[in-house]
Amino acid sequence: MHGPQSPEPAVPPLRRRGERMRRAVLGTVVELLSTQGLAGTTVATVARAAGVHETSIYRRWRTRENLILDALATELDAALPIPDTGVVREDLLRFLTSLGRLIATAQGRALLRLSVERDETLEDRRGPYWSDRLERAKVIVRRGVERGELAADTDPGLVIEAVAGPLFVRALLSGAPLDDTLVAGLVDLTLEGARPR
Repeated sequence: MHGPQSPEPAVPPLRRRGERMRRAVLGTVVELLSTQGLAGTTVATVARAAGVHETSIYRRWRTRENLILDALATELDAALPIPDTGVVREDLLRFLTSLGRLIATAQGRALLRLSVERDETLEDRRGPYWSDRLERAKVIVRRGVERGELAADTDPGLVIEAVAGPLFVRALLSGAPLDDTLVAGLVDLTLEGARPR
């Protein structure tokens, strides 16, 4: 007579500490978000796949949301470079096309959803991720003003938000496609209002 089957053996925790452990865990989070989505990316699954103890994750990040935000912010940081082609339209097209492509990914959607959730347990890193990147993009508009491509009184933040806003709305609310044609249309529409008269 056979007894109950024993569960599959767990992956033995690796002897990782500090930055090595952090990199292993954050890389695992990003991979799981791509394959399992936000719902399937639990602390238990991350710990098992990364070969670390759950307690190590909780000790460092405190909550699942903080863990995911750190992973996404770290992974996606290089996804939005600020171009400098010498032409404001081209720079805006490149930056905002990258933004549209980023928020169309599983990781980008997860970061957006976490950014709009209201939860007191989250550290104050949700809104700043997007606001920091949009703030950095203002330099594109300032350069256009300096070169005389845009009116001197052009509000850089308003130009960036005028194009980025509809991309966020589509990603969060309507689910309509985020393609390069949409970005080009939004950039041209916005720039038309900012050209020198």
